[in-house]
Formats: sequence, C-alpha cells, structure tokens
Amino acid sequence: MTSLHAPSVIDPTRAAAIAARNDALRRNRLGGHIVMTAAVAALPPDVLTAAVIAMRRFDAFTPDNDPHQEHDFGAFEHASERFFFKIDTYADHTLTQGAEDPLAPGVVRVLTLMLASDY
Repeated sequence: MTSLHAPSVIDPTRAAAIAARNDALRRNRLGGHIVMTAAVAALPPDVLTAAVIAMRRFDAFTPDNDPHQEHDFGAFEHASERFFFKIDTYADHTLTQGAEDPLAPGVVRVLTLMLASDY
C-alpha cells in the first residue's frame, strides 16, 4: 500500500523520496522485507537466483507502470516467465495496518516477488 490516500497531483520531491526508499529495498534489501510467493520459491535455484538479480536490476519504470513515480511495482520477463514485484508499506512490524504515509518514521516496506500467474 504505497498510500491509502494517494494525492491527485504528484509532488516530485515526495515521489523521489518514496522511490529512493523503494529502490533501496529492491536493490539492496535495505529498509524492509523481501518475500516471494510459493510458485517463485519452487522455481529451480538457478532460475530463482537469476530472477532475483533481474528484479534488483530492474529500472524500466514508465508512466504506464509507475504512474505515481514511486517505483513500487515492476514487471519483467525471465526464463519464459513473467514476474511482478510489488512493494507495500505498513505502519509497523506487525504488518497488520497499511501505512498512511510511506515516508513516516517506523514504516515497514514489504516487497513481494511473484509470477504474473500468481496475481
């Protein structure tokens, strides 16, 4: 949940700050948790490793796939599979309530790597 109350006008400075935190999680595992669906976990180890590397290197953000410029979603192809990643924000480590402000102190980010067919 990038934001429960998404603004209708994008504040580029705020969006860039959110994108930087999301990129830190996706690229370097900083500031949150990375999880995967059972289907991704069941992939052969070499395919899984390569998919994680592809996710970490992903930079094909466009207005179509990143309309809020927060880098909280991506889609890519690898090994004849289509993968998605999605970053949600939670108010605290219980992961029970979405964060109202993705830049608030204590926000926890969770990136989920999934096959498109999981969605």
